[in-house]
Amino acid sequence: MNAIANQALLGSSPSARAQFTLGAVGITISRYGLVLVLLLIGLLKFTAAEAVGIQPLIAHSPLMSWMYTVLSVRAVSDSIGSIEIAVALLVALRPFSAVASFVGSLGCTVTFLLTTSFLLSTPGAVEWSYGLPILRDAGQFLIKDVVLLGASFLTASEALGNRRS
Repeated sequence: MNAIANQALLGSSPSARAQFTLGAVGITISRYGLVLVLLLIGLLKFTAAEAVGIQPLIAHSPLMSWMYTVLSVRAVSDSIGSIEIAVALLVALRPFSAVASFVGSLGCTVTFLLTTSFLLSTPGAVEWSYGLPILRDAGQFLIKDVVLLGASFLTASEALGNRRS
């Protein structure tokens, strides 16, 4: 925390201090939660089971299906895993470089925009019943990415606001 913010907090109300603390804790959990999730799912992409598991999601995506015309199922999965790990490491660099963390957060944003689009492109992910969306297996798996997308925007915003550090 910089000296100006520290001085402002010392003279502020208890609720303002609590709000600042909650925000700081929230951004930290969001940032390193993204790092953990991306590292874990990125590492899994290097397994045969995960490569086969994501194949239907990628194959039905109008944004990503082209990858199978130039790469094998395993190579696509390995490439995605490499990107996820690189993005996670960039986000984790926040204590050392706000710029690197901002770039990583933008990578997270792209990642989770793509994965949330699978909700619309994967057959059977969402079905409509009585006018309401019902999440099926793929939809239940993907819906968490909406929250991860929000965390990506939040960490990008924080890092951009502190890019001098």
